[in-house]
Order: sequence, then C-alpha cells, then structure tokens
Amino acid sequence: MGVSHISNRSEKPSERWSRRGILTVLGVVPAAVLTGCSGSAGAAESASSGGASAKASVKAAKTPTVTVSPADGTKKADFTARVTVTVTDGTFATVKVTGNDGSTLAGTFNAAKTKWTSTKNPYSGTKYTVAAQAQGAAAKTATFTTKSPGETFVGYFTPEANSTSGVGMPVSINFTHAVKDRAAVQKAITVTAEPAVEVVGHWFSDTRLDFRPETYWAAGTQITLSLRLKDVEGQDGIYGIQSKDVTFHIGREQISTVDLSSKEMVVKRDGRTLATYPVSGGNAQHTTWSGIMVISERFKQTRMESSTVGLGDEYDISDVPHAQRLTTSGTFVHGNYWASTAVFGHENTSHGCVGLHDAKGANNTSVAGYKFYDSSMLGDVVIVKNSGERTVAADNGLNGWNLSWADWKAGSAV
Repeated sequence: MGVSHISNRSEKPSERWSRRGILTVLGVVPAAVLTGCSGSAGAAESASSGGASAKASVKAAKTPTVTVSPADGTKKADFTARVTVTVTDGTFATVKVTGNDGSTLAGTFNAAKTKWTSTKNPYSGTKYTVAAQAQGAAAKTATFTTKSPGETFVGYFTPEANSTSGVGMPVSINFTHAVKDRAAVQKAITVTAEPAVEVVGHWFSDTRLDFRPETYWAAGTQITLSLRLKDVEGQDGIYGIQSKDVTFHIGREQISTVDLSSKEMVVKRDGRTLATYPVSGGNAQHTTWSGIMVISERFKQTRMESSTVGLGDEYDISDVPHAQRLTTSGTFVHGNYWASTAVFGHENTSHGCVGLHDAKGANNTSVAGYKFYDSSMLGDVVIVKNSGERTVAADNGLNGWNLSWADWKAGSAV
C-alpha cells in the first residue's frame, strides 16, 4: 500500500504540500470554529451579565426625588386641602411640617412610605416649612404660605372666661354671621364639665347656639369651652377664626322661687332656705312671664324706660336699684323705692317685673332689694309661678331650661 502511494510520481511536491495544507487547514478550522463559538457564547454571557449589573448600578445610584403639594414657594396656597409629600426612587425616613405660629401639622405615611398626607388641613394665613428626608438622602426643605379667608366670623360667648356663675348658667354662643353649616360649626365646639356630665348643644337660630346638661350644673363644677372654629366654613366663603379654650366655674347653688299668688319669693341656697321676701309682680294688664329664668345681667342702678319695651311713655325711672335681668324682652327682678311698702306681699302692681322693697340710692343694706341683690350672682335661677302668664320662650334670655331634655337634644345639629 505504501509503495503504491510512493510510486505516484505524477504528484508534484507543491501539490502534495497544498493538499497537506488544505488538510491541515481543514483539520484546524473546525476546532477554531468550535473554539470561536464557545468563546462567543461566553463573551455574550459576560456582556449580558455586565449590562445587568451596570443597569442595577445606575438604578441604585438614582437620587430620591421629593415633591411637596402645595409646591415650594406658593404664596396663596389653598387651606381647604390636605398637604401631601411624595418621594420617587426612594422611601421616606421623616417628614415634618411646621407653621410660623408654632403649630405642627400631623400626618401619616402610606404603607410603602412613599407618600405622607396631613391628617388635617393647614391653617389659613400661615407660612409652613416642610422638612422631608428620604432614606439615605439629604433632607429637602420647602415652604409655602396659605391664603387668608376673604370673610370671617367669630362666636361671642357667655359666661366670661374665668368667671364664676350660678348653676343655671348655660354656655351661650352668638355668631357674627349666620351659620349655614350648623353641623360643621357645632362639631368644632365642645363643652366639657368636671365632674363629668353629658352636655348638648341646641340651636335657637342660625346665629345662636347654647349648651347645657339635662339638669342644672352641680355646685363647684368646672366647665371648659373649646372653640376650634378656625377655618371652619360657616357658610359659603365665610370662615371661623377662633381656636381657643375657655374655662369658667359654677359656684354655690341658689334657686329662688317667686309665687305671684302668695306674692312671696323663697330663696334657697344649696337646698336650704336662705331668705323669704315679700314681692310685687306684674298686674293683670302686664303679667309676668312664668317659668324658669336665669339672671343674665346685674346693675346696682339702671334706667328703665317704658318706650324700650313697647309701653309708650308710661314710666321713665333713671335710678332703679338692684336690677337683675331675667329676659331679653325686659323682665327684671329689682328693687322698688317708689311704691308703698304695703304693696309688697299684697298686690301685683308692676308692668311685668318682680319688685322688692328698696331705698333710693341703692345703699340701704337693710332692705329686701339690697339683700337679694347682694346674695345673687349671674347664672342664678329664678322660677316664677302663678303669674297668670304663659311660660317664657326658651330663647328669651338664657332660659333654655324651659325645654324638656328631649326637645333640647332635638335642637342639636350633630
């Protein structure tokens, strides 16, 4: 076999080497191709892996972006919407919103801690600073100022702050603008007592809201009125401006009962009879209101003029002594120096007031008018019976005690 191959002389050396070269090349190429294929797959895998890592690094390197609403620098931001702070490409570590009035606006995060929302609206006319910090990032600070309301209202309250009143004194609030949204306004006002008792509000009109318990306050009670009316919309475009707490106190219990049949007034202090006075009430043409009344004003001396209560020119007395108001319409319990002493305890001769014997000048300490005035205070209860007149309207003075508890509660808006 080998000789036969050698004897083939027709093959030229160059051809033989070319063939060997071809065979050699043909023998190498497949290896190179495989190797090349193997090398290309590894390179692709490496490139793919490297690209993913690069993308991850880019993503990890992104800076968290914090956005505040209202936007930073806003000068007249809406105060009727919540404040929100959001972060993208991160999560929150802390968010704090403070006003230039010293208040802090509380808020909560969502589950992912990418959004913070205030639990209440911001106050009007207030500059706020937002300090928000995302995890692993520097804190971001933004400021905005809320606009002021165009028109406002307040509630004037009785009794006065830090005063002491009798057990019949309600908490009465008169608003400077009519209230359309009674529920919103009433929810913004609370009256609490110590010792605790249920206290309910009753609307007498769109400008008057009174609070009282079911029965008279207990002697010694401390009452707190909390007004949270700031930015509460009483009616379209009219907002409250008050945010304050007021405390007042209830003193001893004094309840005086006037019987105009016997023409006598019995004064009881803490359940015990303190004094009994002969009185004179309204005559047949000018009967005295009956019912439960509360002393709402007190004057050592005052002028009483009949024209102010629709009685023409029947009287004008410049120095009525020891006058204590029972109704807005003009009923008083007061001293009387111009009538004979024989009238008191025997005749009803007044134009509707309850009179006690008194002396001109209001300085005689021995007379009934002085003594009763000296023993009384705002908020004391005066009950009139057997007067021949119907029960006084609950809103005629501070006289809501003439409503049953059920009727009183029916006047609440919440």
